Amino acid sequence: MKTMWTVAVAAGLMLGAAPALAQNADGGTHVRAAVTAGTMGIGPEVGVRFNDHLGVRAAAGFLSGSGHAESDGNKYDAKARLQSYGAMVDVHPFGGAFRLSAGARINRTRVDLGLTPSGDVTVGEEEYTAAEIGRLTGRAAPKKVAPAVSLGWAGQNRRGFYFGAELGVLLQGAFKLEQFRATGTLRDDPAFQAALERERVSLQKDVDKVKVWPIAQLALGWRF
Repeated sequence: MKTMWTVAVAAGLMLGAAPALAQNADGGTHVRAAVTAGTMGIGPEVGVRFNDHLGVRAAAGFLSGSGHAESDGNKYDAKARLQSYGAMVDVHPFGGAFRLSAGARINRTRVDLGLTPSGDVTVGEEEYTAAEIGRLTGRAAPKKVAPAVSLGWAGQNRRGFYFGAELGVLLQGAFKLEQFRATGTLRDDPAFQAALERERVSLQKDVDKVKVWPIAQLALGWRF
């Protein structure tokens, strides 16, 4: 909720400055507002294009989903929450729609993992019953601030409706898995805790293979 208020305030400040910044002539300074959707989630985007070659924008993205993650034969429930916001500097080298962009995002994305076995399962190379494990939970998250680079197309520098597209990468690093916790009868047993740590390390090795997040966004908006 705090993130949404931050974006709303930023949008209000930019749009409030529109009368002073915007010029009627094409090729001047224009303020724009849009809705974006893609791999970064769905959310607002506001920006200012100062001239044909330079602009800045701020955006936020939110999305939730669920699925499964498998490691060493165990199938975990996975609930993902995409949440990030940040700013980019846009350079239009040819003065038209094509742009090169660089910036950073505050990344609050996370994945919650859970396992509720119905029978015997292997955890950390040891076999345990469902009662001994109970519910096994953990959380994975990337680093909080991540640089981003992209290229895209954002229409000509003129007032009116525009369509935009963006492709790039968010250099967020690998997700870090926090310590697993269990609710079963062995939850406080030192040997079981050691097995949980081995399970976490095994999962972390799988996660370490992915250190960048793809950026593929579409935008629909209006340039004032």
